[in-house]
Amino acid sequence: MVAATIGLSVLAFLAVIIGTLLGVRDFGSGVWPTIIFLPLIGLPIGLVLMIILLVLSTRRRLRDARGSR
Repeated sequence: MVAATIGLSVLAFLAVIIGTLLGVRDFGSGVWPTIIFLPLIGLPIGLVLMIILLVLSTRRRLRDARGSR
């Protein structure tokens, strides 16, 4: 889920860069507002998901280490 969220946000960011290079002038219509808005939401959510994943895996490793003694 972390990789999908961050990957989709990066792809949207690259789409905006490529659109700008190709000369798209109207980013306010069509699907462009969604593509522009996606990294603003997806990257912070991806960061929070990575922190949660780190905390959960650390807790599991600590619990496994205590159980093996």
